[in-house]
Amino acid sequence: MTKKANEFQVTSKINLKKIPTSLILEKSDKKMEKELKKVRRELGDLQNILYAYGKYSVLVCIQGMDTSGKDSLIREVFKDFNIRGVIAHSFKKPTKLELKHDFLWRHYKVLPDRGKYAVFNRSHYENIIIARVHPEIILRENIPHINSVEDITEEFWTKRIHQIKNFENTISSNGCIIFKFYLHISKEEQKRRLLRRLNKPNKNWKFAPEDMEERKLWEEYIQNYEKAINETSTKNAPWYVIPSDHKDQARLLVAKILKEKMSTYKDIQNPSLPPHLEMKLDEYKKILKE
Repeated sequence: MTKKANEFQVTSKINLKKIPTSLILEKSDKKMEKELKKVRRELGDLQNILYAYGKYSVLVCIQGMDTSGKDSLIREVFKDFNIRGVIAHSFKKPTKLELKHDFLWRHYKVLPDRGKYAVFNRSHYENIIIARVHPEIILRENIPHINSVEDITEEFWTKRIHQIKNFENTISSNGCIIFKFYLHISKEEQKRRLLRRLNKPNKNWKFAPEDMEERKLWEEYIQNYEKAINETSTKNAPWYVIPSDHKDQARLLVAKILKEKMSTYKDIQNPSLPPHLEMKLDEYKKILKE
């Protein structure tokens, strides 16, 4: 798979319906799995250097329709990371405490420390995607002057998008490297995956009747994903649209993009020992060998 990160990065307005949900498979599943193992080991090495360097952090946001493969992608791509250097957060329905704060608070408080990765399984973008499909969600936030769905105007959504961009600009300017991946699957592929959940007893637990109702809103979700991606893909916080009908292919693409982009940060290096300690290395070795 020779495609470069820039081929998937959103740098101008996109139409999701015109972007393929799968690519021509150049390699077998086994070959892609083998390549993924190699790339994720290299990513793990880069993460160790990031941790030692201690000046940057990395935020990886994973978004996509239900069944797009978010959980398994996170598991497979970050498998070779040092456990102390990566934390995954899955954002569900806000808690009572979270609803007492602004919508970004629960995301702010789990941002990665310098030297570490945070992976958001769903993210702050739920607040302008799912909340736009179901605006009644906004009413739970108890925002002044928002007393009914009718009060949630287009101006409200425009402000919220600006707030998200300001959030990302702030953390980026303070050393957080941001990746945002949209796992792009077809409606037909989602149907196959939902049927698999029903047909395999060990997958039944993943199925919920609400999945069927949400599927009816497919077009509305796609429109809102497209709008969010077009309005928030920036140089410092780019979106990547990943064809995801084939899970192995999607995982490899995400891993390669992360590796390619992280490799461009030439200043991220293992720190050197202070000169007075470096001069004594042979002495310390000799002591340990005695």
